[in-house]
Amino acid sequence: MPGRIFITVAEPSGDLHAAELVKSLRALDPQLLFEGHGGPHLRQAGVVIHRDTTTRAAMGPQAAGRALEMVRLLRWTGRHLRNNPADLHICVDSWSINWHFAKLAKKLGTPVLYYIAPQTWASRPGRLKKLRRWVDRVACILPFEEEYFRRHDIPATFVGHPLFDELPPHRDGPAGPRFPDRPPVIGLLCGSRKSVVVHNFPRLLEVARQIAAQFPQARFIAPTTPTTTPIVHQLSAGFPSLEIRPDDFNDTVASCDLCLTVSGTAALQTAAFGTPMVVVYHVNWLLWHLIGRWVVNTRTYSLVNLLSDHHEHLVPEFIPWHGSTEPVARCAIDLLEHPDKLRLQRQRLGHLIDSLDRPGASANTARLAMSMLPPLPSPRP
Repeated sequence: MPGRIFITVAEPSGDLHAAELVKSLRALDPQLLFEGHGGPHLRQAGVVIHRDTTTRAAMGPQAAGRALEMVRLLRWTGRHLRNNPADLHICVDSWSINWHFAKLAKKLGTPVLYYIAPQTWASRPGRLKKLRRWVDRVACILPFEEEYFRRHDIPATFVGHPLFDELPPHRDGPAGPRFPDRPPVIGLLCGSRKSVVVHNFPRLLEVARQIAAQFPQARFIAPTTPTTTPIVHQLSAGFPSLEIRPDDFNDTVASCDLCLTVSGTAALQTAAFGTPMVVVYHVNWLLWHLIGRWVVNTRTYSLVNLLSDHHEHLVPEFIPWHGSTEPVARCAIDLLEHPDKLRLQRQRLGHLIDSLDRPGASANTARLAMSMLPPLPSPRP
């Protein structure tokens, strides 16, 4: 009987990474059966999706407000898996929801692979105890994570970053003159979660208005996802110089001279195109001082800066981003007024990406998953 794999994701980028993993698993064994909770990318990859868990992806207090919905989903999943046991459970990213699924699977005797592990090295190291108890193997995507998790007695394997499986191999910008030989093109990258967009995009628009006052011919572009497109349209109604590009992240970033981006994978993806950036992330001032500043352990927060040598600041970052938007605007305007600074950042980003640009994360994780499946029964003589 073919192996059965249950996959759980909770936000759009995880859905995309999981879909690529499914394709790699099918290349190894076309008979595998897939089901789980996810979104459109997994569905397009042929996975039976029981609940769409990506449309309303949220973080922090917004995610806590969905606790009752989560309880119902866990109960349904428990009943389903008792009647339809899986041979392997794969959790992809999104620790706040996936550790519950990992715990459920382990209690049912199903091995658990965690792909894109929680960043316990950055904050809340107490999660290591749950990871050690409820997860059998970790497929980590950052070079230093394998040694870190193994040091904490968690079986971990560095598989590479899935971003480099999904990006085009050639990432040159469009032909023709670029800034400063023409007006600047500036990307406003506000994330894929509704809650992140709601808190960050209005502030990004404030910065854009300040830049436009200094560079009246500047163009502004915002790539969006199906989840965020209507929100961005609504919030930007009074900003006619903004072009909204649904599902066009890569081409948008490649055409930009500077991006204002929220922290996370978007910053690394921007770096992969060599596009200069300023990284921001709005955090409520009170929550930061009550909780955030005490649980975050790193000296820098942007993934691009974390991956640089000695956590050097390759790009300006404003995290947490609360209070006035003027410092971000001044920083962006300074970069535009000094194109040599943009060129230098491009060079430094290129050096960083050269050390990371190794496709194969999906294939490596697929091989790891196959090793965790029970062996097929021997044919009867």
